[in-house]
Amino acid sequence: MIELKDVHKAFGSNRVLRGVNLTIPSATSMVIIGGSGTGKSVALKCVLGLVRPDSGLITLDGKDVTKGDRDAFLARFGMLFQGGALFDSLPVWQNVAFRLLRGSLKRPKAEAREIAIEKLRRVGLKPEQADLFPAELSGGMQKRVGLARAIAAEPEIIFFDEPTTGLDPIMAGVINDLIREIVTEMGATAMTITHDMTSVRAIADNVAMLHDGVIQWTGPVSEMDTSGDPYLAQFITGSPEGPIEAVR
Repeated sequence: MIELKDVHKAFGSNRVLRGVNLTIPSATSMVIIGGSGTGKSVALKCVLGLVRPDSGLITLDGKDVTKGDRDAFLARFGMLFQGGALFDSLPVWQNVAFRLLRGSLKRPKAEAREIAIEKLRRVGLKPEQADLFPAELSGGMQKRVGLARAIAAEPEIIFFDEPTTGLDPIMAGVINDLIREIVTEMGATAMTITHDMTSVRAIADNVAMLHDGVIQWTGPVSEMDTSGDPYLAQFITGSPEGPIEAVR
């Protein structure tokens, strides 16, 4: 469904992506792993068109993502942001229904609220919490609101940017389980970037290891531990010894 072919991106002299090749089949969950600053977020932004690659091709269903109706293209995506990215001045339900209250996906306000409350239920939040403001929620609850917003418009493709950052292990486990359940139920194509190996094992069908601007290894999550790839082995074990240099 999504394909990156020899994608390059540099910022000045900093060559972040140096020929990324990656295929994400429809209705599967791909998790991209790698250390901080390796280009995971840049790759995601290139797919969304927020950053334009210097060279290479990114396609969605075989069509160049840089061409065609931009609004129609973005309407196919949902996104769970790393920091939640909720609007402090809006109540929870309006955060969830944000896309349903404006633009090409606009619905009547009452209908948008009803959909928002249903999505909040899906992620384990109660209807009475719909009228609270984000500041009145815990970090884990805010992450659930972000997840409800990501799925509110029934997107075909969902991006998850470090979905468990800042959460305790139990809440991280809850979010991982929710992501897996929702992606499976919706039949959505998912792309996640993370360095949390617990998340990888919980939500991935396939894994791609991004290092030094290229995909060093990609394959089913079931083959991750026996890949034989030194970069992947060092990353998943957290060893300071190996081809990935630890910054001291």
